[in-house]
Amino acid sequence: MNKVIIKSFDELEKLIGSDLGISEYHEFTQEQINLFADATLDHQWIHTDVEKAKDESPFGTTIAHGYLTISILPHLWNQIVDVQNLKLQVNYGIEKLKFNAPVKVNDKVRLHAKVIDAKNLRGVCKANIGIKLEIEGARKPAYEGEIVFLYHFND
Repeated sequence: MNKVIIKSFDELEKLIGSDLGISEYHEFTQEQINLFADATLDHQWIHTDVEKAKDESPFGTTIAHGYLTISILPHLWNQIVDVQNLKLQVNYGIEKLKFNAPVKVNDKVRLHAKVIDAKNLRGVCKANIGIKLEIEGARKPAYEGEIVFLYHFND
Protein backbone atom coordinates (compact mmCIF):
# COMPACT_ATOMS: atom_id res chain seq x y z
CA MET A 1 0.00 0.00 0.00
CA ASN A 2 1.33 3.43 -0.91
CA LYS A 3 1.01 6.06 1.78
CA VAL A 4 -0.24 9.51 0.95
CA ILE A 5 2.61 11.95 1.64
CA ILE A 6 1.74 15.43 2.87
CA LYS A 7 4.45 18.05 3.36
CA SER A 8 2.53 21.32 3.72
CA PHE A 9 -0.80 22.96 4.38
CA ASP A 10 -1.22 23.59 0.64
CA GLU A 11 -0.80 19.88 -0.13
CA LEU A 12 -3.32 18.95 2.56
CA GLU A 13 -5.80 21.59 1.42
CA LYS A 14 -5.77 20.11 -2.11
CA LEU A 15 -6.92 16.80 -0.61
CA ILE A 16 -10.16 18.15 0.89
CA GLY A 17 -12.92 15.75 -0.11
CA SER A 18 -10.42 13.07 -1.10
CA ASP A 19 -10.43 9.48 0.07
CA LEU A 20 -6.96 8.90 1.54
CA GLY A 21 -7.12 5.13 1.70
CA ILE A 22 -7.52 2.17 3.98
CA SER A 23 -5.11 0.73 6.54
CA GLU A 24 -4.13 -2.89 6.95
CA TYR A 25 -6.26 -5.03 9.24
CA HIS A 26 -5.55 -5.18 12.96
CA GLU A 27 -6.81 -8.09 15.06
CA PHE A 28 -7.92 -7.47 18.64
CA THR A 29 -6.76 -10.34 20.85
CA GLN A 30 -7.95 -11.12 24.36
CA GLU A 31 -4.44 -10.33 25.59
CA GLN A 32 -4.61 -6.81 24.11
CA ILE A 33 -8.07 -6.29 25.60
CA ASN A 34 -6.85 -7.46 29.03
CA LEU A 35 -3.79 -5.20 28.89
CA PHE A 36 -6.02 -2.23 28.01
CA ALA A 37 -8.30 -3.14 30.93
CA ASP A 38 -5.27 -3.14 33.23
CA ALA A 39 -4.02 0.19 31.88
CA THR A 40 -7.40 1.91 32.23
CA LEU A 41 -8.67 0.08 35.33
CA ASP A 42 -11.79 -0.90 33.35
CA HIS A 43 -12.24 -4.60 34.06
CA GLN A 44 -15.93 -4.82 33.17
CA TRP A 45 -16.73 -8.51 32.62
CA ILE A 46 -17.94 -7.98 29.06
CA HIS A 47 -14.31 -7.24 28.15
CA THR A 48 -12.30 -9.57 30.39
CA ASP A 49 -14.37 -12.54 31.61
CA VAL A 50 -14.31 -14.96 28.68
CA GLU A 51 -16.56 -17.61 30.27
CA LYS A 52 -19.19 -15.18 31.57
CA ALA A 53 -19.23 -13.35 28.23
CA LYS A 54 -19.73 -16.64 26.41
CA ASP A 55 -22.72 -17.46 28.63
CA GLU A 56 -24.28 -14.06 29.37
CA SER A 57 -23.18 -11.52 26.77
CA PRO A 58 -25.52 -10.79 23.87
CA PHE A 59 -22.40 -11.04 21.68
CA GLY A 60 -21.45 -14.55 22.82
CA THR A 61 -17.87 -13.50 23.53
CA THR A 62 -15.82 -10.66 24.99
CA ILE A 63 -15.62 -7.34 23.18
CA ALA A 64 -12.91 -4.71 22.93
CA HIS A 65 -13.36 -1.52 24.91
CA GLY A 66 -14.69 1.28 22.71
CA TYR A 67 -11.79 3.45 23.84
CA LEU A 68 -9.34 0.70 22.91
CA THR A 69 -10.66 0.79 19.35
CA ILE A 70 -10.14 4.56 19.34
CA SER A 71 -6.66 4.32 20.85
CA ILE A 72 -5.30 2.45 17.83
CA LEU A 73 -6.22 5.33 15.49
CA PRO A 74 -2.66 6.74 15.37
CA HIS A 75 -1.26 3.32 14.46
CA LEU A 76 -3.78 2.80 11.65
CA TRP A 77 -3.61 6.45 10.49
CA ASN A 78 0.16 6.17 10.09
CA GLN A 79 -0.35 3.25 7.70
CA ILE A 80 -2.39 5.50 5.39
CA VAL A 81 -0.66 8.88 5.59
CA ASP A 82 2.89 10.13 6.11
CA VAL A 83 2.79 13.77 7.20
CA GLN A 84 6.29 15.19 6.76
CA ASN A 85 8.03 18.51 7.29
CA LEU A 86 6.52 18.92 10.75
CA LYS A 87 7.65 20.83 13.80
CA LEU A 88 4.81 19.31 15.81
CA GLN A 89 1.60 17.32 15.48
CA VAL A 90 -1.13 17.48 18.11
CA ASN A 91 -4.23 15.31 18.48
CA TYR A 92 -6.79 18.09 18.86
CA GLY A 93 -10.11 16.32 19.11
CA ILE A 94 -12.69 13.81 18.03
CA GLU A 95 -15.99 15.02 16.60
CA LYS A 96 -19.26 13.36 15.66
CA LEU A 97 -18.04 9.95 16.83
CA LYS A 98 -20.72 7.27 16.91
CA PHE A 99 -20.20 3.66 17.90
CA ASN A 100 -22.23 1.46 15.53
CA ALA A 101 -21.14 -2.10 16.32
CA PRO A 102 -19.04 -3.89 18.94
CA VAL A 103 -15.60 -5.22 18.08
CA LYS A 104 -15.53 -8.81 19.31
CA VAL A 105 -12.37 -10.54 20.45
CA ASN A 106 -10.36 -11.73 17.43
CA ASP A 107 -12.24 -9.38 15.07
CA LYS A 108 -10.10 -7.68 12.47
CA VAL A 109 -10.58 -3.98 11.85
CA ARG A 110 -9.17 -1.43 9.44
CA LEU A 111 -9.36 2.34 9.17
CA HIS A 112 -10.84 4.13 6.18
CA ALA A 113 -9.92 7.84 6.10
CA LYS A 114 -10.72 10.93 4.04
CA VAL A 115 -10.01 14.64 4.34
CA ILE A 116 -13.11 16.55 5.42
CA ASP A 117 -11.55 19.98 5.90
CA ALA A 118 -8.25 21.81 6.38
CA LYS A 119 -7.87 25.34 7.70
CA ASN A 120 -4.85 27.55 8.16
CA LEU A 121 -5.13 29.11 11.61
CA ARG A 122 -2.34 31.71 11.69
CA GLY A 123 0.26 29.21 10.51
CA VAL A 124 -1.15 26.14 12.20
CA CYS A 125 -3.07 23.67 10.08
CA LYS A 126 -6.29 22.29 11.56
CA ALA A 127 -7.22 19.09 9.70
CA ASN A 128 -10.55 17.31 10.07
CA ILE A 129 -10.25 13.71 8.92
CA GLY A 130 -13.31 11.53 8.36
CA ILE A 131 -12.79 8.09 9.86
CA LYS A 132 -14.59 4.79 9.68
CA LEU A 133 -13.36 1.70 11.52
CA GLU A 134 -14.51 -1.24 9.43
CA ILE A 135 -14.89 -4.73 10.90
CA GLU A 136 -13.94 -7.52 8.51
CA GLY A 137 -17.08 -9.30 7.34
CA ALA A 138 -19.49 -6.97 9.19
CA ARG A 139 -22.21 -4.87 7.62
CA LYS A 140 -21.77 -1.94 10.03
CA PRO A 141 -18.51 -0.23 10.95
CA ALA A 142 -17.41 -0.22 14.58
CA TYR A 143 -17.59 3.57 14.50
CA GLU A 144 -17.61 6.64 12.29
CA GLY A 145 -16.67 10.22 13.01
CA GLU A 146 -13.92 12.79 12.56
CA ILE A 147 -10.53 13.15 14.16
CA VAL A 148 -8.93 16.56 14.31
CA PHE A 149 -5.19 17.14 14.11
CA LEU A 150 -3.18 20.33 14.46
CA TYR A 151 -0.14 20.27 12.20
CA HIS A 152 2.68 22.77 12.72
CA PHE A 153 4.56 22.54 9.42
CA ASN A 154 8.11 23.87 9.03
CA ASP A 155 8.27 26.99 6.90
